[in-house]
Amino acid sequence: MMTDKSCKEFLGMLASGAPVPGGGGASAMVGALGTALGSMVGNLTLGRKKYESVQADIKSILEKADILQQELVSLVEEDAVVFEPLSKAYGLPKNTDEEKQKRDEIMEEALRLACSVPLKIMEKSLEAIALHEELAEKGTRIAVSDVGVGVLFCRSALMGASLNVYINTKLMKNREYAAAINAKTGKMLAEGIAKADRVYIDVENSIRG
Repeated sequence: MMTDKSCKEFLGMLASGAPVPGGGGASAMVGALGTALGSMVGNLTLGRKKYESVQADIKSILEKADILQQELVSLVEEDAVVFEPLSKAYGLPKNTDEEKQKRDEIMEEALRLACSVPLKIMEKSLEAIALHEELAEKGTRIAVSDVGVGVLFCRSALMGASLNVYINTKLMKNREYAAAINAKTGKMLAEGIAKADRVYIDVENSIRG
C-alpha cells in the first residue's frame, strides 16, 4: 500500500520512473492534505466558548472532513489500480487488423476505467472546497490562514485530477462519450475553481495588514 509508506518513501516513489503513483495519485494526496488542514481548523474551533453558536456545524464539518480525507487517501491507491489495465493495453500487438480491433476495444475500456478515479477525486475535492467555504465563515480566526492553504490544496487536487481525465478522453474513439465526460469535468472545474478562489480571496483580505 503506497499510502502506508513514510512521506519520504512516497515522495521517492513519486519521483521514480515507475508509472504509479503519478499525477492522479498525487492529486488525491494533495486533496487529502487540504482536507486535513480543514479538520485542523475545525478541531481548533471545537469547544471554544467564542464559537459556541457554531459548535454543531463544526462537528458536522469534522465528521464530513474525516470521511473525505479517508476517501481521498483510498483514491491514491485506486488510481494506481485503474491505470494498470491501460498500461497493459498500450503493449498489446497491433500487427493485423484483428489485433488492431481487439487492441482498440481493450484500450477504450481501459481509458474509461482510467477516467473513473480522477473523476471521483474531482468530486471529493469539490466537497472539500465546500467545507473550507463554511470554515472560512465559522472557523476560528487564529487559523483562518490554514483555511486558505487548505482550499488551495483542494483546488490543486481538483485541477490536477481534471488533467488526468482529459489525457484519457483525448485518446477515446467514442467521441460522444468523451465529450460527455469532458463536459462533466469542465462543469466541476468551473464550479470548484470559482468557489475556491472566493474563499482564498476572502481569507487573504481578512489577514492582510
